[in-house]
Amino acid sequence: MNSVVKLLAFIFIFTISAVRSREIEENVKFFKLNEKVIYDCVDIHKQPSLSHPLLHNHKIQMEPSFSIPNPKYKEKHSTPLTVESHETHFAGVRTQDKSPYHGLAAWMSVHDLNVSNDQISYTAIYVESGVNNKVNSIQTGWMVNPSLFGDNRTWSYGFWKGANGAGCYNTICPGFVQVSKTDLLSAPFPYPGKGQGERAVYTSILQDKITGNWWTTDVKYRGPDTHIGYWPKELFDLIANSVDMVGVTGAVRASSSGISPPMGNGLLPTEDEKASAHVKNLEILDSEFIVQESNKYNLEKVLDNNKCYGLKDGKKGISFKESILFTYGGPGGDSCGI
Repeated sequence: MNSVVKLLAFIFIFTISAVRSREIEENVKFFKLNEKVIYDCVDIHKQPSLSHPLLHNHKIQMEPSFSIPNPKYKEKHSTPLTVESHETHFAGVRTQDKSPYHGLAAWMSVHDLNVSNDQISYTAIYVESGVNNKVNSIQTGWMVNPSLFGDNRTWSYGFWKGANGAGCYNTICPGFVQVSKTDLLSAPFPYPGKGQGERAVYTSILQDKITGNWWTTDVKYRGPDTHIGYWPKELFDLIANSVDMVGVTGAVRASSSGISPPMGNGLLPTEDEKASAHVKNLEILDSEFIVQESNKYNLEKVLDNNKCYGLKDGKKGISFKESILFTYGGPGGDSCGI
C-alpha cells in the first residue's frame, strides 16, 4: 500500500456507548447517529477491530479479488440469527446439498416494524458451519432491535460468531474490518421518499479466494458495487476455508413475556407478492468459487411456526432475475410458542 493511500484511508468505526465507553479526543471527527451510536473517524490501521488477539499480524485487504454479477433492473430502490434457539422463530430457505460453499448474495425487501425494547425482528443472509455444539457463522441484512440501536428504526447490521465462541454485532467487539469510507456496516435505512419505489437491500457475504477473508458488499443497481469490509479468516476455526450451509431468512426473537414481534412487513404472505415481504436473486458461490443461481440447488424451507408466520414459494417470472424466490412474514403475537 503506498503512502498516499495510508494517509487518506480513513474509516468510520461503529461504537455503542451502552457496551463500551468512548473517549473523545481533541480534533478527532465523529458523527452521532443517536444516543447509542457514534462513528469515529480514525486511521484505518488503528481501528479497534485490529486489536483482536488473532489479528495482531493481520495485513488489511483494501478490496476483494472478486466482482459480483450486477443485474440491471427497471425498478427504483432506496438501497443504501440463524442458530435455532429459545424464543426464536424463522421463515426462510437454506442449502442442504452440494457443499462446501464460499458465500451468497440476495435481494431483500426492507420494512419498518413496531418492535418493543425486548424484541428483535430481522431478515438476513448467512453462512454457517457447525460441529456438535460448536458453530461458526456470519450474517448481514436488516434489523429492528431497539435495545441494540436505541431506537425503533430499521438498521443494516452484521453479526459474527467464531473461534472459542467469540463474536458480536457490528464492531462492538474487535473483528470486522471496515474498508469503505462511504457505506457503513450498520446504519439506519432512510425512510422511503415519494416515487422511490420499494425499499430493498442487495447484499452479499463472499469469501475471497486468495485471502480467505469473508467480505460483505453493497451490490448496486447503477454504478460500481461498494465493498464495505470483511471478517478476517483468522477469526474462525470452522469456516476459514469454506462453509457447509448458506441461507436467507426472516427471523424474530420474542420478548421475555413470550410475545413474538412481527416478521417481514408484519403481514402473512398473500397472492400479491409485492404486498408481502420478499426475497429474490439468491445466488450462491459454489465450491469452485463460481456464482450459481439458486434454482440449481435443492433448497430446504424453514418455517418453525405457521400460526404466526408464513412462507410461500414465489411465482416464476420471465427469468431468474425477475422472479421472487419466496414471500414470508407475519404479525407475531402471544400464541406463537417458544
